[in-house]
Amino acid sequence: MALGKIEHLGIAVKDLQASEHLFQDLLGLPPYKREKVDSEGVETSFFMAGNNKIELLSASSPDSPIQKFLDKNGEGIHHVAFHVEDLFQEIERLSAAGFTVLNNPPKQGADGKLIAFLHPKGTGGVLIELCQDLPNL
Repeated sequence: MALGKIEHLGIAVKDLQASEHLFQDLLGLPPYKREKVDSEGVETSFFMAGNNKIELLSASSPDSPIQKFLDKNGEGIHHVAFHVEDLFQEIERLSAAGFTVLNNPPKQGADGKLIAFLHPKGTGGVLIELCQDLPNL
């Protein structure tokens, strides 16, 4: 088993509304979805540009991991997300290969996904998200 296509790029932003306007002007289309994920203290906005998805992430609470990222790094690329068919199998495979999985068991994320992150200390400084589509119930 291997990681699939890049599912999306996550970009941390200070002001979600201002960033939505910027990306709408840049891409020439509006976001297709805005979603708050209370468990992560984040509000997201999603854009499709061709086959590519961009997720804007803004902190919805001062103790949010996104706010901590913004305080330390400023705005910019936060993570790269890869699509996987079987998240549990990928967690097992990557753990056995020595990667540190931050979410085991995985958790529900935005945009109808089951997610888990890999610690950036083991991935060359890049936060990696693994995403599996949740079944439509």
